[in-house]
Amino acid sequence: MKGLTSDDVVVTGLGTVSCLGAGVDAFWAGLRAADSRPEPPPGLAERVPGALSYRVADGVTETGRYGRATAFALHAARQAVADAALTAEEIADMAVVIGTAAGETAERETARDGAGAQAWAPVFRVASAVGGELGAFGSNISVSNACAASGYALTLAIDLVRRGEARTVLVGGADAVATVPLAAFGRLGASDPVRCRPFDADRGGTVFGEGAAMLVVRSAGAAAGRPVYGRLLGAALSCDAHHPTAPDPAGDQLVRVAREALREAGREPGDVDAVIPHGTGTRQNDAVEARVLGEVLGERLGDVPLFSLKAFIGHTAGSAAAFSTVCAALMARHGAMPANMTLERQDPDCRVWLPQTGPTPLTRTNVLLNAYAFGGNNFSLVFGGESR
Repeated sequence: MKGLTSDDVVVTGLGTVSCLGAGVDAFWAGLRAADSRPEPPPGLAERVPGALSYRVADGVTETGRYGRATAFALHAARQAVADAALTAEEIADMAVVIGTAAGETAERETARDGAGAQAWAPVFRVASAVGGELGAFGSNISVSNACAASGYALTLAIDLVRRGEARTVLVGGADAVATVPLAAFGRLGASDPVRCRPFDADRGGTVFGEGAAMLVVRSAGAAAGRPVYGRLLGAALSCDAHHPTAPDPAGDQLVRVAREALREAGREPGDVDAVIPHGTGTRQNDAVEARVLGEVLGERLGDVPLFSLKAFIGHTAGSAAAFSTVCAALMARHGAMPANMTLERQDPDCRVWLPQTGPTPLTRTNVLLNAYAFGGNNFSLVFGGESR
């Protein structure tokens, strides 16, 4: 990439496991095909009647001694490291930062020790397991603040690189579908019985997905001479502290976090070429986010295309922001945004542009992406690709 400076944090490797398959090629092909549908989760449908999920196909990864979330993370991590062509020395020096909402809450029998007692294992061990398996001896950090977890992990990765504490960071998120979140969202009345359909007038809530998305991010110096997908230009965090589960209808902190990310990125609202919204499909989130984007983008709201990622892979909880960042990197690589899932009837109160025929060419790729979470945890990031 041309014009890199010493402060730039670049993306050199990607890896994904999702309902669309394993690997970024399968991920991108699935987004372009726009044909994924949720199904009742095997083994959980009886416990949570009516639940749907976008589930990773059996056999895509081997869990072995790990639960599904860690298995997904390991699979995606190995892809990202290979994609970045890291040497053994670079891997050994690499930091690992992974966000997860539920951690290792695998749906399997609890292991027992020789005396028949339940064997204890830490719930949030995804990052440590990945670092141990890869032989990475840099900083190892697990982040868990609900569905913004991998967004907060990305800010930590950016800081580690910019402060010179790491030249290379493996960062991302992983989560697996489990009984507790499915049941909880059902009790909240926040689950859609059809599919995840953000900004649709008839949306009934979100639908969970599972998987992992991983990125190798590096300092410009460490990445010299290597292919890059683009730059993590700026990221920001905020908390509205309005309600344990509901977003603040005023959206002030959501506006603030987007503007802070743009400020750190050195970009103006007029520089935004595309948005990957949080877009969960719940009635409150989509309505508030549409108004927030209107305030941030102003009169350009109807001219900036949105890509509603969760309509393809569901709400992947703590890994959602990492999936959005991988998506932004692939949009930059291909110079285009795939068509959105077809909406039967767009909510007239959500006056955003969701191109449903495509792909939509992107001559520049300054992508604004958002991730919001229970507890009022908010995250925005600006991804920058090379101008075309």
